[in-house]
Amino acid sequence: MAGKGSPWGKPSGNNGDNSGGNGDGTPTPTPSGDEGPRNPWLPGGKDGSRGSASIEDLFKNRGPEGPRRTGGPRGPNFRLPERPGGKSWFPLAIGAIVLLWIGTTSVHFVQPREAGIKTWFGGQYAGPMQPGTNISWPWPIQMVEVENVSQIRLETIGGGDENLILTGDQNLVDLSYIIRWNIKDLAQFRFQLAEPAETVREVAEAAMRASVAETDLDTVLSGAGREQVEFRVRTRMQTILDGYGAGVAIQGIAIDKTEAPQQVIEAFNDVLAARQDAERNLNEARRYEQQLLAQAQGGAAEFNEIYEQYRLAPQVTRQRLYYETMESVLAETDKTIIEDGAGVTPYLPLPEVRRRSQEAQGNSVTVTSPPSKPEGQ
Repeated sequence: MAGKGSPWGKPSGNNGDNSGGNGDGTPTPTPSGDEGPRNPWLPGGKDGSRGSASIEDLFKNRGPEGPRRTGGPRGPNFRLPERPGGKSWFPLAIGAIVLLWIGTTSVHFVQPREAGIKTWFGGQYAGPMQPGTNISWPWPIQMVEVENVSQIRLETIGGGDENLILTGDQNLVDLSYIIRWNIKDLAQFRFQLAEPAETVREVAEAAMRASVAETDLDTVLSGAGREQVEFRVRTRMQTILDGYGAGVAIQGIAIDKTEAPQQVIEAFNDVLAARQDAERNLNEARRYEQQLLAQAQGGAAEFNEIYEQYRLAPQVTRQRLYYETMESVLAETDKTIIEDGAGVTPYLPLPEVRRRSQEAQGNSVTVTSPPSKPEGQ
């Protein structure tokens, strides 16, 4: 067809033949090899054909003010300012960042109440860290974990049917208790057990059931019995946890509630009240026994002292005993003392004396003469 262009850049002949020609009948040479005008891998020539820019050309176009832009001003300068002497600040900035990274992730301070461990990439154990200054590889090559190993942790077990424990005399008791524990080896605590706190609870329940099964109900409910159970539970727990390598130290067990199950609580309270009454009566009887014994011992000692005085001065001792006896007898009664041989008929206010005697519930005693001398004196 007339006017149809060739894809190789030359117009075809008038006859529309694709073989083309120069108009004089000779065929147009076909481009071959690397010499074609549209080869994209050759630099552009005078004919305006396209070529690719080399890497050297890209760097040549990037001047001190940035890359050149076709048809516009130079681009902005993204480089760091230069130091005196023409040197760049870039190496110093990189060095400062590296030093900051090493200093903040390699130096660690452990307090006296703490302990730490180092791990390779957060997994494999690398070593312990003692209180004070410790050095490690930078993060994340070595990761550090610090724990307060002196902190007392509490686990409370109690309430509900889960704590109904069978005693040694085939009774049920509802127990509530608290476990106090802390970390004694951080490496074992972190790597030996998956759930150390849960393990402590399970071991405590097993040890408590084993210890209560060896004790009768009365011992568990009493104060001294509780202390025995607490000591046995603590010893059992520490032995089991050391066998596991848990890195845990049991500091103590405290039983804060011991009572019968709710289904029989009323009958149990009645029995407990009766036992308390019996114990109170027994204590009162023992106290009365001690009082009587003390009085008897005191009376015997006093009699022995009087006897020793009587051996030394019998008359004086008898006279003193008489006066002391009369003093104790007459101290709580109304008395009328009449002097003998006065020659005057005395007037005795008997109604008044009788009234006072009735009020005081005592007897009126009249002393008419002093006691006679003992015979033989």
